[in-house]
Amino acid sequence: MRIDIITILPEMLESPLNCSILKRAQDTGLVEIHVHNLRDYTTNKHRKVDDYPFGGEAGMVMQIQPVDACISKLKSERDYDEIIFTSPDGETLTQPIANTLSLCENIMILCGHYKGVDYRIREHFITRELSIGDYVLTGGELPAAVIADAVVRLIPGVIGDEQSALSDSFQDNLLAPPVYTRPADYKGWKVPDVLLSGHAAKIDEWKQEQAIERTRRLRPDLLKD
Repeated sequence: MRIDIITILPEMLESPLNCSILKRAQDTGLVEIHVHNLRDYTTNKHRKVDDYPFGGEAGMVMQIQPVDACISKLKSERDYDEIIFTSPDGETLTQPIANTLSLCENIMILCGHYKGVDYRIREHFITRELSIGDYVLTGGELPAAVIADAVVRLIPGVIGDEQSALSDSFQDNLLAPPVYTRPADYKGWKVPDVLLSGHAAKIDEWKQEQAIERTRRLRPDLLKD
């Protein structure tokens, strides 16, 4: 998989994209992540990429020219399965969306900024708009890193135990059950006996019951369907 991220603040992505699982995935060649500085594509001599909005609103808007230049150049080099715009008014990122994106070969992510991007970019280039929650951030770099992390970890071979990702929260629309490790008794706080029983069927039944109970208590909205 290849992920291209367009941003005006590439330095914000240096750490999250070069640590832990994302770094290992790149080092092993399972994914390529390329960060493109939007300012490299502007025709403005001061490297300016924003301007005032028509209509008199407060704030600034990402200009169409540098975004068009960057996206068009990347599209001329390869086909993209999705061109994503990170925006608070986009579709909320979910595990099923991450699962779908993990099957793609090439993904482009445009990081939103200011009051957004000239809407013609969204009309003519963007195939999917994603948000990571109902709140506003200073820019789309953190959401882009979240999207990349959520997607890359699902690529076969990225995580040592591939079955681990399949038991994560939200994979079956339920929260994950509680997990425990050694010691089995710590200050009198004990691990549930069933997990020490070695009885696989009973353990699976307990995990399912716990997943449903935790979802009902913490995220009842997930059980509506």
